[in-house]
Formats: sequence, C-alpha cells, structure tokens
Amino acid sequence: MKKIEAVIRKSKFDEVKKALHQIEVNFFTYWDVTGVGNEKEGHVYRGITYSTSDIQRRYISIVVSDPFLERTVDAILNAAGTGMVGDGKIFVSDVIETYRIRTKEKGTDAVN
Repeated sequence: MKKIEAVIRKSKFDEVKKALHQIEVNFFTYWDVTGVGNEKEGHVYRGITYSTSDIQRRYISIVVSDPFLERTVDAILNAAGTGMVGDGKIFVSDVIETYRIRTKEKGTDAVN
C-alpha cells in the first residue's frame, strides 16, 4: 500500500476530486494549508506590494493499494497541473499496515 500526499492549488481541487472519483478513488482526506514557496518577490496591486511567499493550498492525503498508485498519481498530475510555477507537489510513501476500525479488517481489504 502507498500513501499519496499532494499539495495543490485550491482552485484545482474540484477538478482533482472529480478525476479521483473517475478512477474509483472515492475516499481521501483533505484540508487547507499555508506554505512557503520559492518565489521571493511580492506582487504589486494598486501600488501595494503583497507577499507571495505565504501560499494558500489544499493538502490531500490518500492511501491506495499498489495497483492504484500510478493511475492515482496520473489523475492528480493531469487535473492539478497548469504548467505554471506553484502547481504543487506529490509525495509517495509506503504504508506498513492499515486497519478499518468498524470491521477490524486489515491490509488492502481495509483500504478498498
């Protein structure tokens, strides 16, 4: 099993959610986060400089069985990408074990 963590633009969340549902990834967790990016310059709007180093993003956490890894990452890449700086990042890590609390199932049965 793999854990996929993605930090994406908030404006792309609905597209990512739809893309995940289309490939039958129906359970994931998300929350709003603030991060610091590489861009050092501020943007000027009506004579006022605004800091762009603090970036509002959405963080998505998904655990999938190994066969779903590639299609899940591809769905996020295709739905979240704009080709511009600040599209985000995806991190993949191993999950040692998973348990479904209600039924006490474990392993991939608890994920599906």
